[in-house]
Amino acid sequence: MELNLEIVTTPVRPAATVVMLRDAPAGLEVFLMKRHSLSDVLGGAYVFPGGKVDALDAELDMAAHLDQPLQVLHAGLNEADINERTAGGLYVAALREAFEESGVLFAQGAASPDIDAARAAALLREGHGFNAVLAQMGLRLQTRSIVPWSRWITPTAPSVTNKRFDTRFFVSVVPAGQVAIHDDHETTESIWLSPRTALQQYWDGQIALAPPQIMSLAHLSHHASVKSVLMQARSRLPPVIQPEPFDQDGGRVICYPGDARHSVREPVMPGPTRLYYRNKRFEPLGGFDSLFD
Repeated sequence: MELNLEIVTTPVRPAATVVMLRDAPAGLEVFLMKRHSLSDVLGGAYVFPGGKVDALDAELDMAAHLDQPLQVLHAGLNEADINERTAGGLYVAALREAFEESGVLFAQGAASPDIDAARAAALLREGHGFNAVLAQMGLRLQTRSIVPWSRWITPTAPSVTNKRFDTRFFVSVVPAGQVAIHDDHETTESIWLSPRTALQQYWDGQIALAPPQIMSLAHLSHHASVKSVLMQARSRLPPVIQPEPFDQDGGRVICYPGDARHSVREPVMPGPTRLYYRNKRFEPLGGFDSLFD
């Protein structure tokens, strides 16, 4: 992964991502997708399903198509500077992107989940918008299925891209009867891995990861099951993580809340408080094992 040294002064773009989880015989696994190598954002890297918020996301008839009131969704995000409809739009964006990128439909309709997902996908391919599909099929999005996990705001020195995002991370289990798979358009490969195995493959040069994914996987490695992750997510409000990069000895360092150089002195997640850019990748000072401190 090439280091970006450009300072970005454009406004941050609101975005949402869903960290899909499942329980496997060996423990917790996470769904990762490889972005198309020609993508202008993290091309070739493995990411969680997600993307930018669309203006239409907040225009959905939310009373008809969401399973929770807007005030509940707003409270769960813990963002006093946005209104309730904007909060609802963030949930819609997360669920829409999850469906468009992985085929997983977090919605309840008249048919079974897999039949609804297949029909909805067919309507999207025909050119119908997501909101129109929900209306045509009478679907109600299951916002209860995704739980706010964290909020990542890209600094003005992004390090790995020339764009800035304000991304809300949600955690969820894939609904029964559905299968997550890459779309062969924006993403070209997909895989289920335990958080530690994903980080091991990153360390061995088999996959590329951006710092938010590295730190999120390190956090998830402390959980043995989906239940454990969801319990933690529901027990506290999502922390805001604003990485603060600086240059040291000719190299780039990214520090996180809890680090001595960070403006927020209290840690908000386990794992290292710094990542160093070395060998064309980001890694903690103490080596691979220090990812799991």
